Order: sequence, then structure tokens, then C-alpha cells
Amino acid sequence: MDEDGSLEINDDHNHNYCENRGSSYYSNSRSHVSRDTLCFPPVVVGVAEPAENVRRTSFVTESSYLESESSSQSGQCDSSGASASSAGRLILNSPSKFLMNAMTPEDYRTTYWPKLERAIEHLLTQSPMDHISISYEQIYSHVYKCVCQQHSELLYSDLIRKIASHLQQVSSELHGSPPESFIEKFNLALTQYMAALQCIVPVFIYMNKFYIETKLNRDLKDDLMKLFSHHVAEKHVDTLIPLLKKADAVPFQVRPSTMASVVKGLYTLRPDWAPLAPALFSRFIPQIQPPTLESELPHYAALDRKLQIELSLNGFCRGDQSRKRASEES
Repeated sequence: MDEDGSLEINDDHNHNYCENRGSSYYSNSRSHVSRDTLCFPPVVVGVAEPAENVRRTSFVTESSYLESESSSQSGQCDSSGASASSAGRLILNSPSKFLMNAMTPEDYRTTYWPKLERAIEHLLTQSPMDHISISYEQIYSHVYKCVCQQHSELLYSDLIRKIASHLQQVSSELHGSPPESFIEKFNLALTQYMAALQCIVPVFIYMNKFYIETKLNRDLKDDLMKLFSHHVAEKHVDTLIPLLKKADAVPFQVRPSTMASVVKGLYTLRPDWAPLAPALFSRFIPQIQPPTLESELPHYAALDRKLQIELSLNGFCRGDQSRKRASEES
């Protein structure tokens, strides 16, 4: 067999040698040798270790596997006209096929990160009701390849910097919002960001597993939640809490769904903000305050009667009372 001929190996875009169980074969430009003739299965190089060791361990695994297979099965290949060791040399002499597509830092900067950055920008700025056409498979594929090519630290740094820059812009826009619309604007920013995380975290799950959890001992979603807390919520909580208290004192000044969304969001970001307005947080978060004492029941009953009177004065009638039972009128 001519060892100078080119060798074609089934290879996916992540440089993993793929096995097609029905028709896998190795081909040479001058002669075609089937898998059965070579007497050993195609090599499947997976990514089982952290990305920093991928290229090194791939070749070690490939070499060891070929040597053991060729030595153990050499006796079964005498009639084929080509030995397993010759075929092994063909594969071992082709690491350039793998290294040819290695991602350099320049490739990352000019090709991969710009595509990821555009996708992240779309996810961060789209309305919760909008559906922008984005290939999540392509995003995941780029992230996967960046991690495999030992660019995890760079990718994580760029992701954090991109999202932090976006949140700084969001915070600046909130600074210019009038008080009467501040709660609505904050709720929109929070809802939009939470919706973006539901897409960003899953497509970066490979980086999260093999870099953030393994080396930083953290979690990507927790890091991104802390970014919103640091760049947006902490800068506006002193303005937001008084506005929420004021809106809570006037029924339906702010939609109940908006009030619930903002209060629950603040509690998710920082549970230690609940003592700033315990009465407010206790209306939307269960078990914030200690259990009610029996001596406090008359006080809560008085508050309930006061609320009913306020609702009645604001035009909210109690409906048809003619069918009430006599025992309920007292």
C-alpha cells in the first residue's frame, strides 16, 4: 500500500472522528481498503477530558489504540494483502488533518466570537414577546469548539464583558426614567434579562460544565444573575423600594402582575433586601414574616375592612348582595 496517498477520515466540524456503522471505511487515493480488510474498527476520538487536554490526549489515545489493535489482530489479516500496521501508519501519519483546523486566537477573534457576540446581543435586546430567528445549534457548536480548542477562559471573559456592558447601558436608561414609569421600566428590563438567560445559559452549558464549574467552582447562571444585581438592581434599589411602597398604598396604581414580578425579582436577586420593606415583600413572598399571633388577628381584620372601604370608594362594587344568607349580613 502506498503510504504517501491522502487519507480521508470522517470528521465532523468539532474534529471528532465519526463512525458510520453501516458504511465506514478508510480510502486511499490509489487503492480502497474496506474496514473489514483492515481488521480493526475506526478510531473514535471523543472529548472526555477538560478542553485544555483535548488535543494532547486525542493523539495519545489514537496511537495507543492503533498499536494495541494492530498487534492483537495482525494474525487475522495475512490474506488481505495489507497489514494492520501499514494502515496504522497511514492514520498516525495524518495528525495534520486534525491540526489543520485548529483554532488560533486570531481565528477566535475574527470568526467565532463576532458570531457569538451578535447572537448574544439579539438575545439581550429582544422583547419577551418577540421571536428572533437564531440558530441555537450553531451557537452551541461554536461554544463547543472554542472550549475544545482551549479558549474557555477567553470565551468566558468576553461573555461577561459583553453582558456587563449591556447592563450598564440598561442602568443608564433607567436613570433617566420619570418616577411614574420607573417601576414599569425596571420590570421590563428585569423580565427581558431573565428571558435572555433562559437561552444564553443552555447554549453555553459546555463552557459552564468544563470550565466554570470545574475550574472556577461557580455556576454560569449565578454569575449572570449577580451581574444584573451589581450593575442594575443595586444602583436603583434605593429609588425602587420607596416607589413600590407608595404604589402598594394606592390600590391598582401599578398593575398587580407588575408589582409581583418586581418584588419577586428583587427577592431572587438579593433575599436580604426583604427587610427593607417586610410588609411589601410578605404580600408576594410566603413566610417572609414570622407566624401571626392570635393577638394580632383584630389588627389584620381592621386592615381588611379598610381595604374593602377603599376599593368601594374607588368604584369597585361588591356585586349583587341580594342572594346572601341572613347569617352573612351581620
